[in-house]
Amino acid sequence: MDRHHISERTGLKLVRMAIEETCPAGVLPSEEAVLLLYGPEPVHEGEALAKAIIETVERLTRCAKTAQPTNKSLRA
Repeated sequence: MDRHHISERTGLKLVRMAIEETCPAGVLPSEEAVLLLYGPEPVHEGEALAKAIIETVERLTRCAKTAQPTNKSLRA
């Protein structure tokens, strides 16, 4: 493995750690699952990370929409 490949992996591991610490459980498959579902290349890990971020944003957006008061409740 060359140094460029190692730095890619290191950067992806940092992003993975941040997602695992802050995003909802279940949005990011394990590293082993990524190998089976996507493949062994850094781009495959990147794809799984991107999907986890998108899923988290979509969940937060849905929660925010359901938590917003309606115009009717503001008038009451």
